[in-house]
Amino acid sequence: MRLSLLLITAMLSAPALAQTAAPPQQPANEQVIVPEVQRRDVRIPQFPSKDFEVGLLAGTYATQSFGASAVGGVRLGYHLSEDFFVETVFAQTKVSDKTFEEIFPGAGPLADTDKKLSYYNVSAGYNIFPGEIFLGSKYAKASSIYLIGGVGSTKFANQRKQTFNVGFGFRVLFSDRWAVRVDVRDHIFSYDLLGVRQNTQNLELTTGFAYYF
Repeated sequence: MRLSLLLITAMLSAPALAQTAAPPQQPANEQVIVPEVQRRDVRIPQFPSKDFEVGLLAGTYATQSFGASAVGGVRLGYHLSEDFFVETVFAQTKVSDKTFEEIFPGAGPLADTDKKLSYYNVSAGYNIFPGEIFLGSKYAKASSIYLIGGVGSTKFANQRKQTFNVGFGFRVLFSDRWAVRVDVRDHIFSYDLLGVRQNTQNLELTTGFAYYF
């Protein structure tokens, strides 16, 4: 009888002993291995934004009542976004009053004045048709058609007049830094040379290269 009681007591106490002897378990979110990572300074490369533009232009400037002549100048611009940009232009041409001198020798309207015409302006542009132009069947270059307009000043015949300009242009980027531009502008200002003050429409057609940095 005593043997049976001892066996029953041993069987009942065995699970309790096993539970107390079991090692404690690690929490599930505890990190067992702590990595040893050596931190190092990383220099981030500086890539040019290519938002600034500088270029040269050349073409034809048609001064109202005096005919067309060659014009040349420089351009500096900044691209605010993919759609909008601003730029400033300085250019110069030489106006001829040859037609008047043929009628009135030595008495042309520019006889006693500087025959150079120079202007500068600040304009804002908007790319209305960005896209691509295909050169053959294998090459495509980024391009855009844009509208542009602004205000500036024109010096002509010893007179300096406020000038408004409006127009449009076409740009083709042959690389990330180089582009070709074609611009058509109308420069609007007034002068008094023929005895009456008049507003003039002076059309300009130019082409040129642009460099982005």
